[in-house]
Amino acid sequence: MKAQSKSQQQAAGIALAAKHGDKKVSELKGASRSMYESMDEKELRELAKTKTRDKPEHKGD
Repeated sequence: MKAQSKSQQQAAGIALAAKHGDKKVSELKGASRSMYESMDEKELRELAKTKTRDKPEHKGD
């Protein structure tokens, strides 16, 4: 699975950082919080490593 937008890729990276313990879970909001709770580390890593070239800023763009 690949990120469909830059913001989705960024949220996955933040959630992944929380999974690794580099960021506090209590600091997560919105999409990153949802991703943290519903996805495993492998899924998050796959989304976070997506190249953002030619991706819209947000999914609806």
